[in-house]
Amino acid sequence: MSLFRTKPLSTLLAQIDEKGGLRRTLRWPGLIALGIGAIIGAGLFARTPAAAGQNAGPGVTLSFVIAAIGCAFAGLCYAEFAAMIPIAGSAYTYAYVTMGELVAWVIGWALILEYGLGSATLSIYWTEYLNELFPNLIPWQWRHSPLQTDPGGVHGIVNAPALFILLVLTLLLIKGTSESATVNAIIVAVKVTIVVMIIAIGWRFINPANHTPFVLAADSTHVGIFKHGWGGILGGAGVVFFAFIGFDAVSTAAQETIEPGKNMPIGILGSLAVCTVLYILFSWVLTGIAPALDFIDPNKGGEASVAYAIKTYMAGYTWLAKLVDVAILAGFSSVMLVMLMGQSRVFFSMSRDGLLPKLFADVHPRFATPYKCNAVLYVFVGLLGGFLPGDITGNLTNIGTLFAFVLVCIGVWVMRSKNPNQKRPFRAPLVPLVPILGAVFCTAMIISVDVTTKIAAAVWMLIGLCVYFVYARSHSKLGQAPIGASVQPEPAD
Repeated sequence: MSLFRTKPLSTLLAQIDEKGGLRRTLRWPGLIALGIGAIIGAGLFARTPAAAGQNAGPGVTLSFVIAAIGCAFAGLCYAEFAAMIPIAGSAYTYAYVTMGELVAWVIGWALILEYGLGSATLSIYWTEYLNELFPNLIPWQWRHSPLQTDPGGVHGIVNAPALFILLVLTLLLIKGTSESATVNAIIVAVKVTIVVMIIAIGWRFINPANHTPFVLAADSTHVGIFKHGWGGILGGAGVVFFAFIGFDAVSTAAQETIEPGKNMPIGILGSLAVCTVLYILFSWVLTGIAPALDFIDPNKGGEASVAYAIKTYMAGYTWLAKLVDVAILAGFSSVMLVMLMGQSRVFFSMSRDGLLPKLFADVHPRFATPYKCNAVLYVFVGLLGGFLPGDITGNLTNIGTLFAFVLVCIGVWVMRSKNPNQKRPFRAPLVPLVPILGAVFCTAMIISVDVTTKIAAAVWMLIGLCVYFVYARSHSKLGQAPIGASVQPEPAD
């Protein structure tokens, strides 16, 4: 069997609305909420001051614009694929039909870094912010990994809050996609309201002097502190880019979307647009409230720079700083919810293709959700979140996402060449320019990642290749079919 044998598009399209599959319940408002839920997390509160302090100064607002343009290239490609092939699996599915089984497997394996490992990392940070909001609510040893020890010599036992929030979200996902989307919409409303409050109230406290100069000059006295000038703006874009990651998870819900040809592009691009507007306004207000130099001083907030800026420069609004912790907790919760859903849908598609065991494709007879997959994922993600510290799990999360972006951009160009007459409810403009720019932009972001993370990602990919050649290749339904035959997956239970 050729390692690059592609899955026939006709086979994929035949799976749409197949009896016993996932239930279509989502429309564009729910999809936009899913996208915002996945995008706006703690990144907004951490990446903005970091990029302002270390790279762009007040020009971080332009950094968000540049990062948004880069994400828009990938978003347009995702929107075309999701509208044309409304099947669960996202980038994995798109790669299977354009670049072949081995590439599809690699991208599916890479998405574990984004969705599975990302969820574990967020559960650990969720515990940290819960403790900041409610100090001493939970004993130290019951909210830390066994690999951690406090200054007094107390060893951690398990991160119980991480296991708890992951269990709640898993049970919600098993209950149903519609119910999960409703809860996500409520969480999104809470965190977006808090962000809008910071923008609206903080606007009155903007000091124009903090925005001057907006783009630091090349002969700035801050040499060595800022990567000043337009180089700093571009460097800041690389930092804040990761605050946008998550919109791709919307495409994993394509098989559960009503009229996906219309609603998927609105969901993907709409969520990206809403978050871009909020990010630009937030960064403008934050850098107007406090001098950018404050954000590189660990004694002036460190990771809690936004709360520090509110307490220091917005007299009478200390309560708003507390709401930042609430917004971060809400942000983590919704991001984990969408990431866990995305991971289960990718595994669902890989299982139906025979690349993973059949249990990952079993659908609950009443709830019409891949409940066994959700349960297995809880064990996997829970072990990581409950027993490992965040600095071990956090470094690999983003590189898998960028790799998926690159392949989806290339895939749109390949599909336009292979199937130019295929019906496309949504068409990305300026192909091949848009896919090329998207692939180049995301490749540049991968190159900018530290060497240690690249090595760890390479090791992860080698493990994935071993799993493919030991199990997946021999169980592939595509590989078991005669050359040229149309392969139909087994109906879900």
